Amino acid sequence: MTMKDSLYIVIPAYNEEENIRQVVEDWYKVVDSRSGECRLVIVNDGSKDNTLSVLKDLQQDRPKLVVLDKENGGHGSTILYGYKYALDQNAEYVFQTDSDGQTFASEFDPFWEERTKYDMLIGYRNHREDGFSRIVVTKVLKLVIKACFHVTVTDANTPYRLMNAAALKEEIGFIPDDFFLSNVLLTVLFTKHLKKIKYIPITFRPRQGGVNSINLKRIFKIGRQSLKDFKELNKKI
Repeated sequence: MTMKDSLYIVIPAYNEEENIRQVVEDWYKVVDSRSGECRLVIVNDGSKDNTLSVLKDLQQDRPKLVVLDKENGGHGSTILYGYKYALDQNAEYVFQTDSDGQTFASEFDPFWEERTKYDMLIGYRNHREDGFSRIVVTKVLKLVIKACFHVTVTDANTPYRLMNAAALKEEIGFIPDDFFLSNVLLTVLFTKHLKKIKYIPITFRPRQGGVNSINLKRIFKIGRQSLKDFKELNKKI
């Protein structure tokens, strides 16, 4: 592995004490199997449960596990925090997934194999198992993005994406630090600015434990605010 293969996997975590151990065990294998500056970066978003203490315990015998702790700010600000950390550490590739156990580390290799051909490889949730309401939200989001930004995206918010760090660095400055749908906006930016993107189908199973902090009522609230934000951001990008 050359320096150009340095991989940082960024995973945000909020109140995931039921899932985080298995998630770390699964994804740590991906960085541990690679030589060089590869790291698994878990960003604790001010969890109120034992997530942080579990992470610190796991860190003791995993030298490539980095645990970052921050005040609660939501998913969008947390992944941005992780992305910026990875860029500051001179990562060449940045991968993001979530800590709820819905994705599989075993499906990562096809993304890695095509890393030099694309600026972003996105996992397309074509057979998702996390509920009808979430499928509806994804479809509505696709229409909103088309109306606001005049681009078509296959799956804008999927938490399974491998990005070329140089391309990420070019786009991340457009995103406000407290923006909730940071991955959505990144997908839009990469698409609108004609970056090379490929969608690869992935398995997306139900949450493996714990309680989802985002309910349908909050989704619609976030959606209304995001629509307003999208219109303002489109003027800048």
